[in-house]
Amino acid sequence: MTAFLSSIKKMPRELKIFALATIAMGMGYNIYESTFNNYINSLFHLTGFQRSFLEIPREIPGLLVVFLSALLWFLCSRRMGVLAMVLGAIGSILVGFVSPTYGVLTIWVFIYSVGGHLFLPLQTTIGMELAEEGRTGQRLGQLNSLRNLAAIFGSFIVFLGFKYLNFSFQTTFVLTAVILGVAAVLMFTMKPNVTRPPRTFFKLHREYSLYYVLAILYGSRKQIFLTFGPWVLVTVFDQPTQVMATLLMIGGVIGILFQPALGWMIDHLGEKRVLQAEAVLLVLVCLGYGFSGFLFSRTVALYITFICFLLDQMLMSVNMARATYMKKIAVDPADIQPALTVAVTMDHVFSISVALLGGLLWSQYGFQDVFLLGTAIALINFVVAGRIKLPSGSKVTLAPSISD
Repeated sequence: MTAFLSSIKKMPRELKIFALATIAMGMGYNIYESTFNNYINSLFHLTGFQRSFLEIPREIPGLLVVFLSALLWFLCSRRMGVLAMVLGAIGSILVGFVSPTYGVLTIWVFIYSVGGHLFLPLQTTIGMELAEEGRTGQRLGQLNSLRNLAAIFGSFIVFLGFKYLNFSFQTTFVLTAVILGVAAVLMFTMKPNVTRPPRTFFKLHREYSLYYVLAILYGSRKQIFLTFGPWVLVTVFDQPTQVMATLLMIGGVIGILFQPALGWMIDHLGEKRVLQAEAVLLVLVCLGYGFSGFLFSRTVALYITFICFLLDQMLMSVNMARATYMKKIAVDPADIQPALTVAVTMDHVFSISVALLGGLLWSQYGFQDVFLLGTAIALINFVVAGRIKLPSGSKVTLAPSISD
């Protein structure tokens, strides 16, 4: 314990503050996500296609993030993070209290999502700024581990609230807004970093084409987890809010150990091996989601689906390998944040497409076909990841692991 406290004292001020902001952000977002699917199902009783259609206002901010980042270039990454948290807090309140119709809900979902998507490239950029040379994956893994720890607390609050404290959905949306507000205040106390005009935000570089393809495949793959995985549990297996919160809580516990280990694997084994391993596991996850009900009893199939959900949640973190790959191949360090931002926009073009296609497949043929689509995406991802080649100065080395 003494060594742990000593290591915290030695941490740079900006890293301490960002770590606290990461914890607050993880709690706030997880409380919202633990509640959202059950909330909209109880409010509007959506069909599979209606649920997938809701991904349009939720994902369009991802398309716009490159333009928003360019328009807000005069705000440094840390001040832009403050704005992102404020938008998330406002959106959460509106979703919970001013959603009389499905159409109105889509507007508030859009506002909340603008905040979340604006912060997506920023959390990676700031994390890499605060990392030592050669230990970027480790730093991102540590920060993601903190986010998972916070997710445990957020999910535990939801579990206790709905199980024992008679929480309403509105209670959780207020909690989300308050906690994201705390994250905004923390980030505002960070020292501003240098701002640069957006000369390259809209420019695609041939040198980064493989990174862009990996980002597109990630956008296509993530929709399976964000939309259809939870929707299987809520609608096919009729799981209540406290069960969803419990799963996210368990995933957070696993993530505390998995995230630093993942960062270590990226630094020591390389992005190619990590991304290919992710693809293989995703094939198993999609087959489990879609077909366990045909092979096993309902109870066994439910537990297999729980396991798939937890694996899927863990594998979402492998996206950090794409970010570290981008850093290693960057011709100019100034290209990194614009490239990450462009990648968010590109992956959302395909994310929206997969959401709509998945909704149509679900409505016309059943949810199994959605996960066959996910299996195909995972196999393509395996092939593409095999093409990764690092510059000669960026070879994987077995550097000693030092805990901060």
